[in-house]
Amino acid sequence: MTKVVITGAGNVELTRKILSDLFSCAELAGALHVALHDVDPGRLATAQALASRLDSETGARARVDGGEDRRPLLDGADFVICQFDIGGYDAVLRDFEIPRRYGLRQTLGDTIGVGGIFRALRTIPELVGLAGDMAELCPDAWLLNYTDPMATLCWAVRAGTPLRNVAGLCYSVRDTHALLADLVGRELEEIAFRTAGVNHQSFVLRFESEGRSLYPELDLLMESDQELRGHVRSEIYRRFGYFPTESSEHAAEYVPWFLPHDKEVVRLGLPVDESLRRSARKLDSYERLRGSLASGEPLLARWKHFEVASEVIHSMVTGTSREVYLTLPNAGLIDNLPAEACVEVPAIVDGSGVHPLPIGSLPVQLAALNRTFLNVVELTVTAALEEQRSAVYQAAMLDPNTSATLPVSAIDDLCDELIDAHRTLLPAGIVRGRRTMSGRAS
Repeated sequence: MTKVVITGAGNVELTRKILSDLFSCAELAGALHVALHDVDPGRLATAQALASRLDSETGARARVDGGEDRRPLLDGADFVICQFDIGGYDAVLRDFEIPRRYGLRQTLGDTIGVGGIFRALRTIPELVGLAGDMAELCPDAWLLNYTDPMATLCWAVRAGTPLRNVAGLCYSVRDTHALLADLVGRELEEIAFRTAGVNHQSFVLRFESEGRSLYPELDLLMESDQELRGHVRSEIYRRFGYFPTESSEHAAEYVPWFLPHDKEVVRLGLPVDESLRRSARKLDSYERLRGSLASGEPLLARWKHFEVASEVIHSMVTGTSREVYLTLPNAGLIDNLPAEACVEVPAIVDGSGVHPLPIGSLPVQLAALNRTFLNVVELTVTAALEEQRSAVYQAAMLDPNTSATLPVSAIDDLCDELIDAHRTLLPAGIVRGRRTMSGRAS
């Protein structure tokens, strides 16, 4: 049997989509062992009830079990899907309320920025622990990570554990390709795409049909459609020449030109504090699903496309070859980005594994944007793995939106307050460390 462990299974909407996909595959009927892990007993019970319901609806004949202790579940796993949220809504609330008092705006706060930095700092210890357990108990298994900040977490796993099989999974590339196809009035199958960069900041390098670039058509649309032009991603496209994969909510946080400026926030309609609204909707969605379970409503999710994790598992188990966009260790995939970084690239997934496709060098302006992003990523990884408080300040000072908004003294104060607010979830050395002006580890 193929054993799939889902940790953070209490994120039931994603669990529902993944299991709906896997349980609906005729080739996997009677051949799946699904082990569900969550530290919240109530959410774990909901996930287990959901899995049992989906198994009944599909006739998948899967073995389903679970528990609050992950180590017994990991033994013999083939795939481990990570979707946990360390600190939950309360931690996200602190990530937004405290910076807001300093005048720092955020939209989603889960990738870079102070929100992304502190989300990483409280997640890396748990994820490194999971990967370390996998290296011991299921060393050949694949860690398929959905948790943000993707580029930071995947780098930390590679740098901090012996586990080699790690991939980050995200919808951004797929959704961007669908958006562009819709804008130019073509089916996805008619367009040749090639996209690469860093998760939440990749760029569509190739956008062609019948050997002809479709970017001129997009340019004409931009000229005639004021609403289309009035987005952050459109601004970045016009100024850097390639369409970015991330929504305006995300993209605004990775550069210094928009969120610090009142007029730009209004002009571009930037949804400040959007993550809090999304987190609240997730809580509502969880309660609705519990109600559906109690009432006996059908819960099988039917989607046009598989979840990314489902695609990877299906391809590797059945030998079905497909191209999937994943975050993977760079190691020469993008020549002008750091070798230690994890980058977002296309990969062929089949029965023999994951085979990333080398990109070569990005256009210099795109690599420059990515390197700015990766400066924050590398310092955050250093802060977490080496438990350096000084690296926390440095990561925040190099963050584009934070540095464009606050003077360094306020950045220091903000980091101190966030460290104190999250102290029970952070590496001990960061909490014990002291502020230093020398730049040396502390």
